[in-house]
Amino acid sequence: MQEPMLSAAELERRLSAEFSEAFHGDSGLSIVKVWHRGCVVRLGFNPKTLRPGGTISGPTMMMLADVTMYVAILASIGWEPLAVTTNLNMNFLRKPALGKALTAECNLIKLGKRLAVGDVAIRSEGEEEMVAHATSTYSIPPANR
Repeated sequence: MQEPMLSAAELERRLSAEFSEAFHGDSGLSIVKVWHRGCVVRLGFNPKTLRPGGTISGPTMMMLADVTMYVAILASIGWEPLAVTTNLNMNFLRKPALGKALTAECNLIKLGKRLAVGDVAIRSEGEEEMVAHATSTYSIPPANR
């Protein structure tokens, strides 16, 4: 099995420096684990992300899916901050458990020279059932890879 190009600690350091508006100490985001073609990212519970009805907002879960996909790609190809989302499809399956963090696991289905396609499963921390499922495609700029 191929090793990841970047560790979780290195990715957190670089993301904090490059995307400080989203990846900072108060964001609740942390990279739990990375491997070649995948990762797990955690988003701590924040009552500010609740929508009417007492559930975590859709945009919050979409952000988590997108960040998780980005981390999986960077862990697999190395630091390429200009990789961008070209498609994100989200299915909201059930209401997340109130007061619990969310964990998202991404597995890359395709990792080509120019495109990456991934599958992201989002769960309330410690629970088996998914609360949301996403598929995403990223465009990878040409590089000397």
